[in-house]
Amino acid sequence: MRADIIRIYKAVHTWTGILTGMALFIAFYAGALTVFKEPLTRWASAPQPVPTVPLSDAQTLITQTLSAHPAASKDFTIHLREDEDIAARMGWRVRPLGGDDHDESTVRHYVATLDAQGAAQVHETQPAGLAGFLDTLHRVVGLPVDSDPNRWFMGVVASLYALALVSGVVVLVPSLVKDFFALRVGKNLKRMWLDAHNVVGIVSLPFHVVMALSAVIFAFHDGIYAVQDQVVHDGQRTGAFQGTRPGATAPPARDLATMLPPMTLVARAQALSPGFEAHSLQYQNVSGPRAVVRVWGKDAAAVSPRARGGFVALDPYSGRVMNRDYLPGHQDTPNLFVSSFFALHMAAFGGPPVQWLYFLLGLAGAWLFYSGNLLWIETRRRKTPRGSHDTPIQRRDTHWMASATVGICLGCMCGISLTIVGAKWLHAHVTDLYAWHQILYYTTFFACIAWAFWRGAAQAAVHLLWLAAALTLAIPLTSLLAWVMPSLGMWTHTSLTALGVDATALAGALGFAWMARATARRVHTGATDSVWSGHSSHTSTATESPTATLTTQTASRRTHV
Repeated sequence: MRADIIRIYKAVHTWTGILTGMALFIAFYAGALTVFKEPLTRWASAPQPVPTVPLSDAQTLITQTLSAHPAASKDFTIHLREDEDIAARMGWRVRPLGGDDHDESTVRHYVATLDAQGAAQVHETQPAGLAGFLDTLHRVVGLPVDSDPNRWFMGVVASLYALALVSGVVVLVPSLVKDFFALRVGKNLKRMWLDAHNVVGIVSLPFHVVMALSAVIFAFHDGIYAVQDQVVHDGQRTGAFQGTRPGATAPPARDLATMLPPMTLVARAQALSPGFEAHSLQYQNVSGPRAVVRVWGKDAAAVSPRARGGFVALDPYSGRVMNRDYLPGHQDTPNLFVSSFFALHMAAFGGPPVQWLYFLLGLAGAWLFYSGNLLWIETRRRKTPRGSHDTPIQRRDTHWMASATVGICLGCMCGISLTIVGAKWLHAHVTDLYAWHQILYYTTFFACIAWAFWRGAAQAAVHLLWLAAALTLAIPLTSLLAWVMPSLGMWTHTSLTALGVDATALAGALGFAWMARATARRVHTGATDSVWSGHSSHTSTATESPTATLTTQTASRRTHV
């Protein structure tokens, strides 16, 4: 391959990486955590004082609740499990008119139970919004609201990300055989970082291709469907999905008391797929003519269309199968193709082993973008001329990039750890816990960025890594403190799923502490002609004199020759 072609692709790879790297770091770090969205929700959910209604009484609960609160018949859920994050057997959500379907901060949550006399009792609850907030960070690359413009911005970032992948592969192809799995550890730190960057990038390339392509689809799918509706379906797509037919007469409304019991509906669903394990039933429009119940669940041996699994749609009165296009293991080829995009992006297949693999790949992806910025900085490093004892002044743009990289990346990690801790400390003390998740994260995030620019990248990296270690260690310590001192009003769940969050956080805190010590050693004993040296003052970003700049550049050229 011609050298000039490689140089062009290298420039494309460099600048697309620089433009999107830090946004993608946030998306990948938050995304790695949202792989375990359910364990995080269970860890952060407070015990509910509402008594759980037995499944045998679920039908009575439904009829009593809908008689007292008919508006709930539009969309409510019956939960089959009794995990920490399940507030009651029956629950529903109310979204304000005109609200964004992706904005969970405006949604109100209600649960229903039965009192001693068998009458329905409805309570408003405040479910844990931690996992939802982290998912928003992941979906819109660190922006505060999951809105259409922010998703479009994420789509642009994902498109540049795909371009960076292609150009990176082209750059590496000529030396792939020689450099693949080559990790040359030595005094040449740039070469070592480049080797590690290449190995991680090539090994995880299929994962990154799937992430990039599926993210673009997720960002622009509403527009794609709108164009498809006009071009292919002549604007009739929406009506086709709603089942409207000109001149058709709507059937009469049905009696709620004649609905089949939930467990009968579950048995109908499992008869279609013996490996299907149901976890909830989502009832929709049960008092209207087009009543439907979605039996949600998972099949360990099949691809799930969504992160929460798949479903089969039944008539809640007759048990008739209305739609099985989203039933895991029973999808036709077109639906399976679409579902595979969701499953591959969300690790909705293969169970815990695949989830842990995606978790590690997500963290490795975040490191990949971080190391890309380090390589850009190292490439522009001014080295001390041979035989000289004068430390050159580093370029202003490298100082700025180093500070931004440290502040944004470590600020993201510190902010996420603090907002996880806040899920327990702030519960029952604030009225809008989701808003406080945002306050905790963004206050920490921007404070870390300010600290990095004030103290300089070298010193700030050590400080912020120790801060990340402390805040991450606070996650299991909070659970321990809640167990020792229940009077604090916090809680400690003892299930393996919830304890796994504490154990993972403890391992993460130890990892941050190790990185902080290694970084401190590099700052104090590493080469002084670097922005990562403690001897290189962060005030050196001031304007350099033309004479000093010319002298440094001339010496650097002589050293290169």
